[in-house]
Amino acid sequence: MVDHEVDTSAGTAVVDAEAVDRRGAVAVSSDGVLARVRAGAGELTGALRRVAEHVLSDPEAAARATIVELAERSGTSPATITRFCRAMGFEGYADLRLGIAAETGRARSAGWTVDIGREIQPGDPLSRVLDQIIAADTRAMHDTAALLDLAEVEKAAVAIAGASRVNIFGASGSALVGEEMQFSLHRIGVAAWAWSDVHEGLASAALLGVGDVALGISHTGQTRETIEMLAEADSRGATTVALTGFPRSPLAELADIVLVTASQATTFRPDALSARHPQLVVLDLLYIAVAQRTHDRAHAAFRRTAQAVDGHKAAKGTPS
Repeated sequence: MVDHEVDTSAGTAVVDAEAVDRRGAVAVSSDGVLARVRAGAGELTGALRRVAEHVLSDPEAAARATIVELAERSGTSPATITRFCRAMGFEGYADLRLGIAAETGRARSAGWTVDIGREIQPGDPLSRVLDQIIAADTRAMHDTAALLDLAEVEKAAVAIAGASRVNIFGASGSALVGEEMQFSLHRIGVAAWAWSDVHEGLASAALLGVGDVALGISHTGQTRETIEMLAEADSRGATTVALTGFPRSPLAELADIVLVTASQATTFRPDALSARHPQLVVLDLLYIAVAQRTHDRAHAAFRRTAQAVDGHKAAKGTPS
């Protein structure tokens, strides 16, 4: 079996079965069973990884199977299935089955269970492509809501609300997401900067201190430049926040606060791209939480910034 390679520029992010057992179960809510499996699958190897892949390939069949049947279909053993259940936060296989059955039933009744495992073909009509994208994004949003620790969002919001300055680090697509957050924070009077160039980012991080905040964005949590910039901020005493899809990635392990997102890849939209909408949702939540905690200041700043650009809007009835 080939280990899952998260980022070719930064090596692989894998763990063996014993490591999973030593770390203990995934600390997330009882909702979003399949979200837990998706989030954890990339960090598993060997037999545990095969169990995760089999469960994700056909959740409804997994929910109907006995522990012996699931072991046979995944080419593992009942003992491995039990260890997998513990790694996913369940006491035993019965709890896992019930969780999967409940989740697949809710999804089916909600009407958003399009076959998102199917590849988009060159000849597919746009109506089919649209359904596929909406289904994938909807699943990713639901998974993100299940994985997200709101207590961590609260901690990040309090830190940003009281910060003298906020640095946001990201590369490539993550940089675009970071710029959105920087724009939102600036509108409510938070001194925020977004950096994608590692030299500029490192120089800015070096000027941070206690009371400042640094936010690093990387779906894989493996992007070297983002890790370096966040590490520099951490070394200066700033509060560090990671937004990532991998809660045990190097970026997450470095950060004081970790915000986890999910993704659902489709053709031409690998994980890093499909994670963008969930990332924006989490950052929108964080932005609103900051605005709530700085209400008077935020309201006044938003009003002034809106008035400043109001003169550049086309007058009603004037051709644009």
